[in-house]
Amino acid sequence: MKAGHHLTENEIQEENDWVDRARRDPRQFGKLYDRYFEGIFNFVYRRTDDEDLADDLTSQTFLKALSNIHKYEFRGLPFSAWLYRIATNEVYRHFNKRGKNPIFSIEEERVKELVSESGEADIEEKVKLVMDVMKDAPSELVEVLELRFFEEKNFKEISYILNITESGAKMRTYRALEKLKKLIQAKPGYGQE
Repeated sequence: MKAGHHLTENEIQEENDWVDRARRDPRQFGKLYDRYFEGIFNFVYRRTDDEDLADDLTSQTFLKALSNIHKYEFRGLPFSAWLYRIATNEVYRHFNKRGKNPIFSIEEERVKELVSESGEADIEEKVKLVMDVMKDAPSELVEVLELRFFEEKNFKEISYILNITESGAKMRTYRALEKLKKLIQAKPGYGQE
């Protein structure tokens, strides 16, 4: 499923029916897999910057989802929120075992879209600046911005994925935006003509 496509209540209900069918017959899980594989793979790939590793962790995510589908609780969110939560945990588990932090690889095209939507002048310069700042920003800052702006998740989904309250997701996002703004303003050469 393409990032940014928000499901209607009817689509979420239809998807929940697929989950119910997959609980009774694991072969029915294929529809959910087909719908979300590409999005989950891309999400994991941006956190690993390694195609083989992303493939392995994505496979683990879907295997875990299938084997635990009986534990899935419908909370009015798309099934993908549960998959993103599992994927996030799989990425962190992998990096924790190696004593490293996940990588956040931000796509320049998405940054360009965001910068151009903001009406900023000197788009190319701003994109480079945002890319530089996000590359060095703390992972919890990048994580919430990635979910909100690159994966286009709403606050309810972010709260579920990160296992925090919805108000915590909003607060973390706004704080991340403020911190990002300060980091950009503190960059050498910012605002000089």
